[in-house]
Parts: sequence; structure tokens; C-alpha cells
Amino acid sequence: MNSYLAGISSFTAVIELLTGLHIGAGNNEIHIGGTDNPVIKNPLTGRPYIPGSSLKGKMRGLLEWRYGLVSDGKPVGFSHLPGLSGEQKSQAEQILRLFGGAPEGAGSQADAARLGPTRLAFWDCQVCPQWLKSAGENNDEILLETKMENTIDRIKGAAIHPRATERVPAGVRFQFRLSLRVHDQEDLTPMVYEGLRLLQVSGLGGSGSRGYGKIAFVNLQLDGVNVQSKIELAAAQTA
Repeated sequence: MNSYLAGISSFTAVIELLTGLHIGAGNNEIHIGGTDNPVIKNPLTGRPYIPGSSLKGKMRGLLEWRYGLVSDGKPVGFSHLPGLSGEQKSQAEQILRLFGGAPEGAGSQADAARLGPTRLAFWDCQVCPQWLKSAGENNDEILLETKMENTIDRIKGAAIHPRATERVPAGVRFQFRLSLRVHDQEDLTPMVYEGLRLLQVSGLGGSGSRGYGKIAFVNLQLDGVNVQSKIELAAAQTA
């Protein structure tokens, strides 16, 4: 029986930065008076944003670790399914439904056809216009900060190898949107809530072990209905 598209649901929320966020721009040049480690910015506005690809990659990776699906360092794919069974195989198939994957060889084509197209579509997250307006005059100036970091010589007690890292400071808010294709009568939202919970626990961007990138989803809604409690429920179910 062919799968059919029952609808497209939309998750919306505000991402609030609890600590400074650094998602690098890959700049290979060091400018005089500037930083050698800038954040990614919208080239038209100069304002920082959170790429949808960063959210997707981090959320998928966290779910794979959560369900014990990390083996060879690659994202779980169709080629991994024959080696899985039971609940773990079901979890891997849900991840492939949500995040997609490329069939590897003729043996994967049947699984790809059975699981269907990628369900999730991640959107880039721009700074919230309402938050920016409330920040007052010269609000663009508070969207970035430069944090100096260095290594401490254990013998001399002196700082060495100083480096300037650009961050989006704590308190800045971004618009979050996530589209979910719904096929047949499936319900993949529990894994989506678990993924969002893991993002809150783990954070986004680089230097998470040094306190960067801690976030909170605020006023999470699914098709206009508040589902904020679903994240806390996911935490309770996995505690």
C-alpha cells in the first residue's frame, strides 16, 4: 500500500540563549582589530542567526547517542538496518523517517521506499524582531560580544595562546520553526520532543564543555497549540 501525505505540521517557539553561543562562520582571515573566530551572520543584515543545518545535525546526533546507534562514526543509515533488531531497529527507522538518509546499494532501496521521504524540515532561526525592538536604540550592537580565551601555563601560572572568540551573548532570542510531514496515521512527535529536550540539555554550537550554547525553548507550539509541557514529559519518561 502506498504511503500518503496526511498533512504538514509546524512547530514554532522562541530559542532563548542562556549562555553565549558560538556557531562559527569558517573565516580563514584575521582582520586587524577583529576576531579570528567569528560567528555566522546574515550577509544582508550583518546579524547572527542559527542555521537550520546546525539544529538538524546536533539533534540527530544526540538522538543517535541516546538510542545507542553510534557505531562507526557515521550517521545511522539504511545500511545499518540489517544489523539491528527489536526496539533499536524501530528507533533507527524513526530517525531515518525524521531526518532522512541516502540509500547505499541495491539492498537499501527497499527500506528507503518503505520508510518514505524525510519528514522534518529545519528553518534558519533569525533574531526575534520583537526582542530586537525591546532592546532599544543601537540594538544591533548588543547582538555580539568578544570573549578572550587562553591556556594557562601550569608551571608559570601565566596565560598563553590568547584567542578572541566572537559569541552571541546570553539573553538574545531567536525565532524557531520546524516543519513535520505527517504520512498515513504515524505519530513521530515523541521523538521530536525528545530531540528538543536533548538540545536543551546539551546545547548548540561549539565549546559546549566550556559553557557555551546553553538554550531554552520558550512557548513551544504545534500548529498553534502550546506543547511546552511535552519537553518536560519527555524528560520525565527518560529519567
